[in-house]
Parts: sequence; structure tokens; C-alpha cells
Amino acid sequence: MMAGRTIQTAFVGLGSQGAPMAERLLAAGFPLTVWARRPEVLGPFIAQGAFAAASLADLASRADHVGICVVDDAGVSAVCEQLLPAMQPGSLLAIHSTILPESCERLAHRCEAAGISFVDAPVSGGGGAAAAGTLTVMCGGTNDAIAQARPVFDAFAGLLVHLGAAGTGQRAKIVNNSLMAANMGLAHAALAAAEALGIDRKAAAELIKESSGRSFGFEVYARLPYPEAFEHGAALLRKDIALLRTSLGVNGPGHVLNEAAAGFLDAAVHHEEKD
Repeated sequence: MMAGRTIQTAFVGLGSQGAPMAERLLAAGFPLTVWARRPEVLGPFIAQGAFAAASLADLASRADHVGICVVDDAGVSAVCEQLLPAMQPGSLLAIHSTILPESCERLAHRCEAAGISFVDAPVSGGGGAAAAGTLTVMCGGTNDAIAQARPVFDAFAGLLVHLGAAGTGQRAKIVNNSLMAANMGLAHAALAAAEALGIDRKAAAELIKESSGRSFGFEVYARLPYPEAFEHGAALLRKDIALLRTSLGVNGPGHVLNEAAAGFLDAAVHHEEKD
């Protein structure tokens, strides 16, 4: 509840991650306003009771809590330029996209000046965890902003961690995703080494999944019929590694993660680079 009434929520970014998050808000009983560049995307949400806004400004004017889950910095920036002037003081902006921490810090300053609460809240677990309400939500923001956002986040979160000031949620997310990419890169190299030694790939994968070399990244990689099958995920992981590199520098502490991931990510998106 907000000031004795139901929190009016809104969501932008109804892709494979954002759509089930928005559906969880509806399932939890929150009034929901949605907007998308392609109106046909809105049909399933309208059928479940959501209101379709005519514009981003219209969406912002109706909401106490606005969640954004578009792909990248450019997308977040474009959406926020239209949202922020129309958001009401006392409302809250939550960024679920994975973007530069510094972008979130700038947004937090703009929100503060306008009397709007801000939380950067990237998530881990994918669409399946969103649908099940078991996402890990990595939060950066003030204690008051986190408390304001928590009732909404609880609709899709299994674990919510407050990591510090605005931007720290993003810093945790890009470290986590870079480690995931590195583990997949090591799995790629390990199974190639096993095959080179005459070990059946499937047998090696089954062995490692039950042995000390296992990791979640290894298990994901071992399920792939070939690296290119992970093309979409690999492109997102490559983006997140680039964010870590920007934050820490090319030869910063994240360099070893980048190197471990490189072989697998190159293989997964190699054909894309030939175009």
C-alpha cells in the first residue's frame, strides 16, 4: 500500500525478462499500466487487466512505481527522457535493465532533484524465475527508496539484496554476469580439452556436473548442442562484460573474467560478426 491505497504500477520493456515480471505484478493484484513501441505486444497484458498507456508520458502520469526492463543504456536513456518529466513527486523509478552504474547514478541525481525515489534493481534468474516469483533482485538506492519499492519487488523476487547506494545493484550484476560468462568460457575450453584427449563429450559433461569442477555456467553450457545455440544470451553477456570493462578499465580486476569468457562468446556470436 502507498499512503493507504494500492500502489499504481507501470512497466516498460515487455521482453523475455520483463513480460513475466509485469505478469507477476498483475497476479499480485497491482493495478498495472503498460506501454510498448509495438502495440501488438500489449494484447496479453490488456487481456489480464492491464491498462495500455497512449504514451510514455501518459504511463508516467498514472504510476506510483515505474519499472523499466529494456535492453541497454541507450534504451533506458530514451525511455527516461520521456518518463521523468511526467512522473509525480513521491513516485519511484526502478531500473531492472543491466546498464552502466554511472548511468544509474546520474538518473538517481535527476530523480532526487524532482522528488522522485530511485532504485537500480537488475535481476538474475531469467524469465523462468520471473514467472515463478523467484528472481534475485540486486538493489542500489537509499533505505527509504528500497522500502518503498519492496512491496512491488516482492511480487517477483525470491531474494532481494540491498547492496548500497544507487549504482551498486548494477555493479553487482555485471560482476555476476561476467563470472557466468567466464564459467561458460571455461566449460567450453574444458570440454574441448576432454574431446582432444579422446573422452566422449557427453560422458565428460555428465561427470563434471557431479564433480568438483561443476558450476551453473558449466551446466548451461553442457546443455547446448553447439555454442551458437546461445547466441542471444551470449550477446547480452558480451554487453555486460563490456560494462565491467568500462567501469574497471581494460586491464582492471575484471580482466581475467573477460579473458576466460572470450573463446566461448566469440564462438557463440562468430557468424554475427561476419555480416
